[in-house]
Amino acid sequence: QVQLVESGGGLVQAGGSLRLSCAASGSIFSINLMGWYRQAPGKQRELVARISSGSSTNYADSVKGRFTISRDNAKSTVYLQMNSLKPEDTAVYYCNVNAVAYTSKGYLADAYWGQGTQVTVSS
Repeated sequence: QVQLVESGGGLVQAGGSLRLSCAASGSIFSINLMGWYRQAPGKQRELVARISSGSSTNYADSVKGRFTISRDNAKSTVYLQMNSLKPEDTAVYYCNVNAVAYTSKGYLADAYWGQGTQVTVSS
């Protein structure tokens, strides 16, 4: 019912910047929380940042002051601006959206995941 398309990952040197985007589409009635998670090899997926429909934000301690999450409600898109990147930021980054979708059985609230985008920071 809801599809997420991520973009913006890539390879960057330490100290550099990247901007991730995640656009939601489909039979969307409303979107609540939007966020980014990441998973490094051999580690569990962890929350990086999230933003509410009212634009309240939460960040992992490891990215505070370096990453900024924002959203464009008109475009159903969430962004993650990543500055001062470190090698330990290397991971697959996943977009996560909590949304209410129209379905043949009525409204359905669920959490949706993007396909993931690789971010690699070289030292």
